Amino acid sequence: MSEGGRVKGEGITAGPVISCRNLRKTFHQGEVAVPVLTGVDLDVAAGERVAIVGASGSGKSTLLHLLGGLDDATQGEVRLLGQDLSQQTEAERGVTRNRSLGFVYQFHHLLPEFSALENVAMPLLIRRLEKSDAYAQAKQLLKQVGLDHRLTHRPGELSGGERQRAALARALVTRPACILADEPTGNLDRHTAEAVFELMLELNLRSGTSLVIVTHDPGIARRADRVLRLVDGVVQQEA
Repeated sequence: MSEGGRVKGEGITAGPVISCRNLRKTFHQGEVAVPVLTGVDLDVAAGERVAIVGASGSGKSTLLHLLGGLDDATQGEVRLLGQDLSQQTEAERGVTRNRSLGFVYQFHHLLPEFSALENVAMPLLIRRLEKSDAYAQAKQLLKQVGLDHRLTHRPGELSGGERQRAALARALVTRPACILADEPTGNLDRHTAEAVFELMLELNLRSGTSLVIVTHDPGIARRADRVLRLVDGVVQQEA
């Protein structure tokens, strides 16, 4: 058990799930260098809920992409379950992401030609799990998010809230150590957004999966264990 009575999820160690040190990212627009992150230090513990807030353009999504190994830092390191992502090949990072991370975005990014069941099973099929096992685990997750009656429906046949719940099931089906969520309720109405976020918290408590959530919603931020604000390229912990 971790602090707060949360059960440690599969693959979670006693140390930080994700950590970064002196993380810097500079983009180049022609000959102009645009620094976005100027030295971020962060540790995320097992089962912890961390909200990252800040003004538009402050680098919140950039930080999330670096933590998830989706982009390379200009300087600094990111460690996931103790592994330095910068020392891995892109193929190795892909395997690490598949085994240890789940991603939820403002837009669901479900594949439109596949059913909810097929979309949720996809990360397990990529892992080369037997199709019957992948579908069985996907069905279980879809049941947990209240979509067991929508297994054969394609994204276009689901409501916005249902699509986001399916995306959450897809993120969780691999039993990741951490979910990285970028404005996961930003495209939903208030009532649906609250229902989806409650589901995220419930699954966080049940599985011990850490949550790192980029959000503009103060209500969501208040329910995190910690709120970090990005200001001038560094994170500041809010009181």
